[in-house]
This record gives sequence, structure tokens and C-alpha cells, in this order.
Amino acid sequence: MSATIESSTVTLDTSDVDKWVGKPVIFAEMWDACNATDIRRWVQALDYPNPIHWDEEFAKASKFGGLIAPQSFTVAMDYGHGCHPACVGNIPGTHLIFAGEEWWFYGTPVRPGDKLVQERRFDGYSVTDTGFAGPTMFARGDTVHRNQNGVLIAKEQATAIRYLVEEANKRGVYGKDRRAPKRWTKEELAEIHALRHDWILSNREGKSPAYADVKVGDQLPRRVIGPHSVVSFANECRAHRQNIWGTWRWNVPEGVYDPAKEDAGFGADMTYDHDASKIDPRMHDGLYHGPSSGHINSEKAEKVGMGGAYGYGASMNAWHLDTIAYWAGHEGYIWHSKTQFRSPAFEGDVTYVDGEVIEKLDMSPYGFPVVKVQTRMTTQEGETILKGTAEVQLPY
Repeated sequence: MSATIESSTVTLDTSDVDKWVGKPVIFAEMWDACNATDIRRWVQALDYPNPIHWDEEFAKASKFGGLIAPQSFTVAMDYGHGCHPACVGNIPGTHLIFAGEEWWFYGTPVRPGDKLVQERRFDGYSVTDTGFAGPTMFARGDTVHRNQNGVLIAKEQATAIRYLVEEANKRGVYGKDRRAPKRWTKEELAEIHALRHDWILSNREGKSPAYADVKVGDQLPRRVIGPHSVVSFANECRAHRQNIWGTWRWNVPEGVYDPAKEDAGFGADMTYDHDASKIDPRMHDGLYHGPSSGHINSEKAEKVGMGGAYGYGASMNAWHLDTIAYWAGHEGYIWHSKTQFRSPAFEGDVTYVDGEVIEKLDMSPYGFPVVKVQTRMTTQEGETILKGTAEVQLPY
């Protein structure tokens, strides 16, 4: 696989990445178990007001007997927003963005007091020519999540896009001239707030539709998130437990080299300084200094081919999972999910989430019937930024 990939006169040197294919990578671990505040912080930042995740009295009266985390919270129990095992090896002149996630869940919810441990490996990559940046690597990383009792919670395969910054800047697909944040009128904001409120009321009690009653073509209630801002992006970043000072440690086996500590594939202006962070923890908290700083710093974003402040792939995947879970109710469960990210959510935009039942599987690989739900996320201009599917168990 090792080669220099060429597109016209543009080259993408993948030679340093090849040595990691199929190998364990990224040995980092959270110090502490999660607590109820961690879960509440997550749903607040992701604008997911399902009361079983934040309202103690409501949750205690539910079938769960107390607060539980949404399935989307699993990624917040990990180091690197879920994509880190897809981001290894040095490719000169590149940066990266998140491209998609595939998740398999195994029936055990995360609750306050749980601690997850991870096993991570670099699965491999492919290279294709894109309009965004010419020769572009689509790299895959795998993560297995288990709790403190060794119970398998979830598996994830993340895909990251590794691209040449100079080429992306030349092409200007997300150029500053195309990405001025929209200014919303009071009337427009009122419409957004009304739609958001209607969605909250659509299934606040957590009632699950019966499998027999669901039909192919059924539409999920429309959801709206935003307008996105530097503040909302910062809140999302801080909801990942790894971005709170001192929450994790390196746990590298003796004699093993961990590429995360030396070169995780971020642009030179947006990487960590682990040595400096021993004195100043800002230097590896991601937001002030590191890969997430470009999400809230327009100047940095412009240097890596983005036209301004932009959102997180991990957030979009969470919006997908949470929207489907809210519709599925307390008796519903997502066993498998897959998303492809087409574009980030930019500052000033809103995200509309639409869902539709596209298939019913009376005999599924899970041993019981499931429905397949398809989601599509669009901006106020109708631009698609995500497409996804999920296989969901419902009561008979």
C-alpha cells in the first residue's frame, strides 16, 4: 500500500502511515468514572433535552430508576472524540477533519459511576481525489469500549479525512468568501425556537412506537439545532470529558510507541504541546491550544481550508443518534448506526434533522425485529451535511 499518491502535480505521501495499519494505537485512559454531571453537561451541550438524561425525579420514576446516559455519550467517555485511532502517522502538509462514524451497541447503557476502557487500532485507509483538496486520505480507526466489569458496551469505526492544507486553500471550497455567518431576524429565530419546542414535546414522555404500527415511509418529527455559534462549539468541546484538565493519562504498555504522543495528523498550528501542558494544562486541552482551537478561532480555521468557525463531526453523529433515540422512546434501542459527514456545521447556520423509516426487518441479525431509520441533516439553504442510518429495536 505504501506509495506516493499523485493528482496532477500534487502529492500525498502516505509512507509513514503504512507502518500503523492493523496495529494497536492511542493508549490513553480516563482517570475517573463518569458522574451525573458529566451526562448532564453532554446533553446540555448537544441540545438534547430528554429528561431521562438530566431530570433526576423524572428518571427515577422511569423504567431506568435513575439517570442514564444517551447512547451518544459513549464517545464522551473516550479520548480523542472517537476519531483518534484514524489519525496516526505523519503526512507532510496535512490537516484532518472527521468524515463519519459507524457504531455497534450491545444493550448495556452507561450510568453514573461507570468507567469505560478502550482498545484502539488503526484499520487502514484509501485515497481518492476530491474537489475539496485533490488527493485525500480516508483513514479508518477502530475502538472497542468496555465498562469496569468487562462488559462490552460498544464498538466504533471512525473515518477521518487527511488532506493537503495548501491544496484545500487553493480550491477554496469552504472559503471565507462563501462562509459569512448568517444574521437571523427576530422572526426567523422565533420560527426556529417554535420548531425546537415542538420537537421537545413530540416525545418527552418517552413513549415507544410499536413495531407492528410503524410503517415504511413514516416520518420522524423534524428537529432543528442552532443557530450554531462559537459559544455552542465551545460548549460541545467541553462536554467531552477528555477536554477537562487532568481527566486522562497516557497508559502506554512498556516498550510500545504511541503515535498519538508524537504525530496525530493535525496541522502544525493546531496540535498539542504535551511537554508544555505539564505546567500549563491549556496546552493540551484542545480548545485553547490544539485541534479543536480551529473550530472557534476563525483565523486558524481559514489556515486549514475552512472558511470560519465550524462544528464537530462527533456532534453531528450525536444529533443523529439522539434524534432517533428520542423518537424510539424508553423501550427503543439503537443496535447499529452509520453516518457520513458531507460538510461541517458552520457558525451562523442551523441544522435541520429529518428522519424516515425506510425498512422493517422481521428477521434481523440481532434475533428480533428492527426498523431501519434514515436521517438527513441540512442547513437553512438546503445543503446536506450528513446522511445516516440506524437499526432500531422497538416493542412488538
